[in-house]
Amino acid sequence: ASSGIGAATARLLAADGYRVVLNARRREALDVIAAEIGPAAIVEACDASDGNAMLAMAERVRNEHGVPDAIVNSAGAGKWKRIEHTPPDEAVSMMGAPYLAAFNATHAFMNDMLDRNSGVIIHISSPVSLFTFPSSVGYAASRWAMRGMHQALCDDLYWTGVRSCHIVFGKVSSEYFDDDPTSEARIPKLDKTVRTLTPEDCAKIIAHRIRRPTREAVYPFMMRVYYWMYLLFPWVTRQLLRLTGHKGRD
Repeated sequence: ASSGIGAATARLLAADGYRVVLNARRREALDVIAAEIGPAAIVEACDASDGNAMLAMAERVRNEHGVPDAIVNSAGAGKWKRIEHTPPDEAVSMMGAPYLAAFNATHAFMNDMLDRNSGVIIHISSPVSLFTFPSSVGYAASRWAMRGMHQALCDDLYWTGVRSCHIVFGKVSSEYFDDDPTSEARIPKLDKTVRTLTPEDCAKIIAHRIRRPTREAVYPFMMRVYYWMYLLFPWVTRQLLRLTGHKGRD
């Protein structure tokens, strides 16, 4: 929640009357967001990919503030590289966020939500979790892992009052895209066919899905169209996606 979608969501939920727990590694950035929000913000800085750190954080939150109504797993930005250019430690780091961060946060509060028989877990993801692109091996693996966890969660939670929701956003005007032009921003014609969302746009969608969770949601509309095309015409869509990469070795 130190920037981008997470920070915008925290601001909006606080304005709607929620108390919000801000989690990220960068405490200084969290303090800035908390100062903007005011008393409704609670800062809990730790590395979400560290399971023990998340359990300790959850214990503090549980004892001091109670069990959350919702968890928003928004951590994770990947490197777009071919496998021969991806060091193993970088691949491990990409699995840390988003996948392990989402797993650890969900695990830390799941028993509490099940005991209460209510709660919503929101997983924020990328089109890479729906279909793969060239030069996305490490990032795609982490996003598919998170989506796989979500789908299994939906089955586990079917007979309970707890819900898991996987939200895919296309291009978002955030630090991720500004800092890495090789990210989803390089998908041909994306700017011309798919509207760029702002973090504030995403926050409104997340707040809506906390109130009305659904198993899977894809935004904006044209990104949903691409996903429907992939489901209906997978071979054609794969051929188009292959054109986003280089032929042969870089």
